Amino acid sequence: MTDVPPSFAFLAGAPDSPVILHVPHSAREIPGDVRSGIVLEDAALERELDHITDAHTAGIAEAAVRAAGVAPWRFVNRLSRLVVDPERFPDEREEMLAVGMGAVYTRTTHKDVLRSDGFDAGPLIERYFRPYARAMTEAVADRLAATGRAVIIDVHSYPSAPLPYELHGEGPRPEVCLGTDSFHTPPGLLAAAREAFAPCGETGLDSPFAGTYAPLEFYGKRAEVTALMVEIRRDTYMSEPGGPAGPGLHRLGSALAALVDAVSR
Repeated sequence: MTDVPPSFAFLAGAPDSPVILHVPHSAREIPGDVRSGIVLEDAALERELDHITDAHTAGIAEAAVRAAGVAPWRFVNRLSRLVVDPERFPDEREEMLAVGMGAVYTRTTHKDVLRSDGFDAGPLIERYFRPYARAMTEAVADRLAATGRAVIIDVHSYPSAPLPYELHGEGPRPEVCLGTDSFHTPPGLLAAAREAFAPCGETGLDSPFAGTYAPLEFYGKRAEVTALMVEIRRDTYMSEPGGPAGPGLHRLGSALAALVDAVSR
């Protein structure tokens, strides 16, 4: 047995809800033994956390749960993405390796050194990435068994101005960016999202961030697992970078709840 709490939480919703709100990047927590492998001084690390964390997205998801007619389930990462990024491929398939941001980051948002050259990512992958992936796979399987389908809505945010690490930062930066997958994002899910978020400003498609997340066991194989990434521009609900949330959080939570209810029927 271990006294270390899980690095994630799977929070129950309504038994008949197919929806999982996935919140992978909201936390700032870094365990001490992981912190020791990061070369930044404390102040620099806090600045990096301000830039890299999707601050308050767990709060937006929580607001959506309270507002939804059918409460969705939530899968929430309790640790910073600087520990591991659970949405990245843990191998050469990951395009963000080009900027030192695979499953375990070695560079910062400004392309500075985060971990030393030659850092062995293997122990972090085994300790954090693989258990997270297994648990998310089980969460999706649970919704499939209960309802015959699963709808994964990824809740992210992004800065109003591009950061140096972004590979596709030159494109449009709408208030809400909807990331899609050709297999897992059906037209009805995308249309529901556009309608739900219309009160929050412009909704764009796959810019500046594209794609969405589904566990590899289902990815490209199970059409009854649908998925959409919701990327919210941070200046719509908080002070950048890393500041407090404002009233926009509740407006976005209500919009997300409208999407949840639309796809729960």
